[in-house]
Amino acid sequence: MNPPPRQDRALALDALRGLAILAMLLSGQLPFDANALPAWMYHAQVPPPHFVFNPNLPGLTWVDLVFPFFLFAMGASFPLALSRRMESQAPPWKLFLFVAERGFLLGFFALFVQLIRPYTLNPHPAAATWLAALLGFFIFFPILTRLPEGWSRMRKISIRAAGWLAAIVFCLCAVYPDGSGFKVTRSDIIIIVLTNMAVFGSLLWMATRDNLALRLGVLGIVFAIRLSNLPAPTEGWVHDLWSASPLPWMYQLYYLQYLCIVIPGTIAGDLILKWARRPIVAADSAAPPAWTSGKYLLLLLTLIALLFSVLIGLKVRWLMETTLAAIALGAAGWRLLQKPLNDTERLYQKLFNWAIYWLVLGLVLEPYEGGIKKDHPTLSYYFVTSGLALGAYIGFSIWIDVFRRKRGLGLLIGNGQNPMIAYAGINNFITPVLALTGAGALLAPLATTPWGGFCKGALVTVLMAVTVNFLTRRKIFWRT
Repeated sequence: MNPPPRQDRALALDALRGLAILAMLLSGQLPFDANALPAWMYHAQVPPPHFVFNPNLPGLTWVDLVFPFFLFAMGASFPLALSRRMESQAPPWKLFLFVAERGFLLGFFALFVQLIRPYTLNPHPAAATWLAALLGFFIFFPILTRLPEGWSRMRKISIRAAGWLAAIVFCLCAVYPDGSGFKVTRSDIIIIVLTNMAVFGSLLWMATRDNLALRLGVLGIVFAIRLSNLPAPTEGWVHDLWSASPLPWMYQLYYLQYLCIVIPGTIAGDLILKWARRPIVAADSAAPPAWTSGKYLLLLLTLIALLFSVLIGLKVRWLMETTLAAIALGAAGWRLLQKPLNDTERLYQKLFNWAIYWLVLGLVLEPYEGGIKKDHPTLSYYFVTSGLALGAYIGFSIWIDVFRRKRGLGLLIGNGQNPMIAYAGINNFITPVLALTGAGALLAPLATTPWGGFCKGALVTVLMAVTVNFLTRRKIFWRT
């Protein structure tokens, strides 16, 4: 096979991000009542039929993978997004301002997306509630949309100002079921964590861009701080630092434990960036590749087997068998990746080695803290999910960059390039439109059975995915 051509974007990374965001949306649309699905369709610590959070219940399900997959993709995107800015010799204050602006917009998104949700506005939404939710969704567009370069500065300022004014008026006028108005404590915790990761992860990568040892050293310090505070905090200055926060509604040191996923992502991102910038001569080299299509297919099947064996094994608690299977599949993949002769093959070899390292590290830590858990996240959780996320990226890259089957993953790529529209739109666009048009009532009979409820949730998720893909194709992006 000929080496893949260079691309302006890492489309496999977009696909990974798209998989994470769409799986996240789907998990929120599943039935949480008497028609519950099997336990592996929900967070391992919130099992059916009662969905009561049990922090002592170990295990891992596909739902537990979506957030770390998104975090890993975020970390991997830092080198791709920030390297050109750093190489342009921009002064440090401009780089810091760019990161601060991104953090501010994500922080605003975390607050506003929570207060405009229909079931936040009213537990029993009426037509006025659905319309208010739609209005809130459309307010995002003038604030967050990337405006065309050719537009005048005054035109851009006017559009932004109109959006911010509308958001302020909405916040001042909104009244919630408890009689309260706007509160900074009413926010989306997932986006709050992403905001912290976007800011601190970006700054960390910029500070350690050319020093991997230093970045791993920071990972060790984060690991140590986390170890000193959970599961049983030890009194002292580390615990005091862990608990202190000037803005507890936006920042807590607790959130920085997720750097244990973001930092592995940045390491992968460095390798992906180097590959994407390989010289054209090397990319178009006529040298015969070392690997045939059959070998790539075997590698892809190995990665799929690795994902499912770890996921199933940790859920049913076959710990020794899962570890042995992971080691065996890792050894098989390592054997397949020997003697690379071009840049793409060398990339996969390095990425796979890192993936197996993170996965094995996580599996060795699995017995600690009573087994792997998403809530509260265990040390094992960070590294097992990092390894699986990196394996998923390699699989997507083989499919897109080697087999050149981009079309089959178009929805994932389109949503991965525009994830925040999908995140806000599922509750504030698709659901209100279905309710106001009566289509929601037509779909309601599907939810009378467990798998019928799944089909309904999948249909709503697909509608959102198609909507976002439509906007992406028309170059309508949000700047988060």
